[in-house]
Amino acid sequence: MDDFSLLQTLGQVSSEQVSEVFRQHLRGAVLKMISEVMAEEVTSLCGEKHRPVEREYFRAGSSSGRVIYEGDREDVVRPRVRQRHEDGSSSEVQLETYQAASDSTQLKASIVEALAAGVSTRDLANVQGEKAPGVSKSNVSRHWQTVGHKYVEQLRGVDLSTQDWVILMLDGIRLSREQTAIVAIGITADGQKHVLDFELGSTENAEVCRALMRRLLRRGFHCKRRLFAVLDGSDALRSTVKEFFEDAVIQRCLVHKERNIRAKLSKRHWGELARLFKRLREVQGETAAREVVNELNQFLKPLNAEAHRSLHEAGEDLTALHCLEVPSTLHRNLLSTNAIENSFRNTRRKLGRVTRFRAETDQATRWLAFALTEVGKGYRRISGHKDLPKMIAALARKES
Repeated sequence: MDDFSLLQTLGQVSSEQVSEVFRQHLRGAVLKMISEVMAEEVTSLCGEKHRPVEREYFRAGSSSGRVIYEGDREDVVRPRVRQRHEDGSSSEVQLETYQAASDSTQLKASIVEALAAGVSTRDLANVQGEKAPGVSKSNVSRHWQTVGHKYVEQLRGVDLSTQDWVILMLDGIRLSREQTAIVAIGITADGQKHVLDFELGSTENAEVCRALMRRLLRRGFHCKRRLFAVLDGSDALRSTVKEFFEDAVIQRCLVHKERNIRAKLSKRHWGELARLFKRLREVQGETAAREVVNELNQFLKPLNAEAHRSLHEAGEDLTALHCLEVPSTLHRNLLSTNAIENSFRNTRRKLGRVTRFRAETDQATRWLAFALTEVGKGYRRISGHKDLPKMIAALARKES
């Protein structure tokens, strides 16, 4: 369709159809351009068609071919070229222009983007177009497996020995009734958060925790001083951290602890419990923190024995950060595992289209590596990071 015909057509269609007419015109123009560029490459190899000379390359007719435009396969006539060899034989030459036009790399990238946005493998054909190559459910699944393995390699291939690690956060995310993942996030001396790794298991048991810690150490995770670890209250996590970092300072997540105690109380007491825990998160220093814990003790003891026992179960881990006498500007991020919990919320959005995690495959590993990598791209430095040097000084090992 030439420009005059295009204008004529546009004058005869409704405004809703104008876009489609332009698309069809552009499609034809692009295919024509591809044919012309292929012809130019043939001419550069074989010389002018009407001036035949003995050359290394010669024309060998044409055949049908397919190129990719806007995610769809389009039929074209592909010119063929052969190359002469010294022994008298010849072999076909792949035209660079045809290879570029038929390359599905960009299409595969768009498939990954669609899956990342939450499109299921069944619905991908509707997004990419039924004519698009490789959008069948089986092909997309195979491609996603390849991409997923690259995410795993990318996440676990980072050398952790190059960073000065100060803080480690560990928490679990339940993927299904059969699979739970323990995720590790590290914070460096400049306050930057990083997704470190994860380990899958049926529960947050000690063996799964050890496997995660061993891999972190093999990859170079280390601490020049006492490690500061923020945990959700799991005994397995605490014992494992102490096993690998004997003098680690353990801070119990106050959000988890408040949630556990609240579950044991009547709703009419939730307000006072929330007020006291809010004070505990805001006060600075060991003395002030112990005063609040004492108030919590006096409040819970006459109300509920289980809630009172839950408070004391945390022990010194409840005020570990306060005891370091660091500025309260660090409390927002270091008195809870909210940093990792927020990551889990974003991770669940990425995993929202997965309706079933198959424990007999590495499906969960691939999806979780992808989701955590994507979430990690949005990480920023923690609040109060300018006061981290004071915390680092407080974590220094005392010389005996």
